[in-house]
Amino acid sequence: MTESQQVVVPPLPDVPPQPVPVEVRKDRRVLRAVLRWTAAAVVLATAGTATAYGISGMERTDVPGLATRSDGRWDFPRLTKPPLPSGSPGPFAAGNAAEAHYADLRALVLPAPEGAKEDKALRGSDGWLATKDFLAAYELKEEREELGQKLVDSGLRHIAARGWTTPDGTRTRVYLLQFGTANVVEAKLQSDVQAYTSPTYRVRGAAEAVYDEAFPEPAAVAGISRTAFTEPKPYGAEQVRQGYLSAGDVFAVILQSRKGVANPVPFQQTVTLQAQLLG
Repeated sequence: MTESQQVVVPPLPDVPPQPVPVEVRKDRRVLRAVLRWTAAAVVLATAGTATAYGISGMERTDVPGLATRSDGRWDFPRLTKPPLPSGSPGPFAAGNAAEAHYADLRALVLPAPEGAKEDKALRGSDGWLATKDFLAAYELKEEREELGQKLVDSGLRHIAARGWTTPDGTRTRVYLLQFGTANVVEAKLQSDVQAYTSPTYRVRGAAEAVYDEAFPEPAAVAGISRTAFTEPKPYGAEQVRQGYLSAGDVFAVILQSRKGVANPVPFQQTVTLQAQLLG
């Protein structure tokens, strides 16, 4: 549009101020209240994000039972992965064909949650657990011997572990077994120690174990194979839950038990957080 074609808008006539209806003031009060509540909700959401330590990269509602504090979730310390040695790749980085964990395995074990009493015996000597102490978690002598030989044949390097008991009596044990390469874990341990429908070897206190179909799929961690089992009714003195993770050159065994019924929420939380540390 040329300058000559521009439309000239005549000035508006002076209009005396009009009284503001009461209804408009009421609407504005409502609007201000809505804005205040919206701002408060944003602040709370931001604070919740800033202090979250749990399942990162995933909404809590994606994991059944992790939506409220009253469901039994534990308060873990803020989780950080240990530093890698200079020039070493991560376990699933390009070029790391063995999918080896170069960080100190002892620093990759999930810490105990707040308020839990740690089982110092599982720390072992200098943070390394003897193989016989890991095998003690299994019920039958002949199965302990068989599994022990498989670990030797598979080239077990070392075991890092941690255990704790929470005030409600839930006992947790986490074992990280490291081997030479991911191929050993996938070809030997993943198939020999845990089958799809039930574990190969009987854990102490678990008369039976079945595949845990209730474990939420959104809790999966990329690159890590996870299998979970639970003890079906009728339980004995306690219910036992079992989790197995294949994470590169590391095979993780997570056992959780409690007199009566073991809450599935802290079990799911523990397995998922340990997977994240190994990922």
